[in-house]
Amino acid sequence: MFTERTSLGLDVHARSVIAAAIDCSTGELIEKSLPNDLVMISEFVEGLARDHGTLRITYEAGPTGFGLARFLAEAGHAVQVAAPSKLLRPAGERVKTDRRDAVLLARLARNDDITPVRIPTLGEESARDLVRSRDDARRDLMSARHRLGKLLLRRGYAFPGTTTWGREHERWLRAVRREELTTCGVGTVTAFDDAYDAVTHTLARRDRLDAAIFDLAENSEFTQTTQRLACLRGVSTLTAFGLAVEIGDWDRFTGSTIAAYLGLVPSEHSSGQTRALGGITKTGNSHARRLLVESAWHHKPRYAPGPVLRQDWAKVPAVIAERADLGNRRPFTTVGWCSKSTTSDTRSRTPRSLGNWPAGAGRWPRWRHNPIDRAHGRSQSFSGRSVRRRPAPAL
Repeated sequence: MFTERTSLGLDVHARSVIAAAIDCSTGELIEKSLPNDLVMISEFVEGLARDHGTLRITYEAGPTGFGLARFLAEAGHAVQVAAPSKLLRPAGERVKTDRRDAVLLARLARNDDITPVRIPTLGEESARDLVRSRDDARRDLMSARHRLGKLLLRRGYAFPGTTTWGREHERWLRAVRREELTTCGVGTVTAFDDAYDAVTHTLARRDRLDAAIFDLAENSEFTQTTQRLACLRGVSTLTAFGLAVEIGDWDRFTGSTIAAYLGLVPSEHSSGQTRALGGITKTGNSHARRLLVESAWHHKPRYAPGPVLRQDWAKVPAVIAERADLGNRRPFTTVGWCSKSTTSDTRSRTPRSLGNWPAGAGRWPRWRHNPIDRAHGRSQSFSGRSVRRRPAPAL
């Protein structure tokens, strides 16, 4: 609820900041253009607070990051960062300027029509940079391998084995380069050497990032959440650390809201008596959604806990391991028919279920607060036994 006297909207760019403030007591509109300098912005905000009372500062999330929000919050001001995809813009407005954007933010904040995003801490942002850099290396490695493989395929060389990019494939590449590729010309040999070097360097880059992630996963603020998530089937240390970093504060979600946050709920276009469901929304954090979808494929084979999963269970309390084992059995009951379906909503149920289950990773083993039990009409006693609640009578 908006309780401050003045609403300040900032349109932040790399080199400039356009400010627009609305004094809710007098209706006065104050506008100013500033360079993107924290000291000058702070001086303007402090002067505005002296003349027009308490402020609520709003700007859009974007490439400039959250440094300005943390700086102003440390100075004692109320700051919120707006989700750009949730801003209410007039459909008939065809003129867009920085000044209009700043005024729009100030008006929306005054009317409590801003959907804020969570401002990560410095530690979370640092770990997130590492995780996303590793994902960039993964994409680059895949592209480099494709370029090298398609170069050879254009020349008529196809790997006769079944598994590529292993030791056998490596020996085959060297043999082709040494014995057969020289007949294709100097240009092809040079292109092969360049593509092969790109694969080697990108692979080394990915391995260095993996080592850094493993170090953080063992000793950081994300260690406990990572170890708990790794108890789930298909969730390795890299995946668990990525989910812990991307989602951040798990306590802000329930079993139903985390699926919407990850874009794993079906889209809908209904009117009157007609209800039409479409594919999943694919909104929110795309990296976390990809991690869950890839992990969900591990639930297709029959569930049989192996030594690696049992080692992960040994790192957490027994009640959490028991809860994880129950969660591992749950998606397997539906993945069979889900994988045979042709609708995207049905096929998304397994990753959605996998995403819902660890929504209380930060709250395990507080059974009675688990959102999955509430959704299925179950309550958990402190002894760990599941108790089925009697459904309410139909009205």
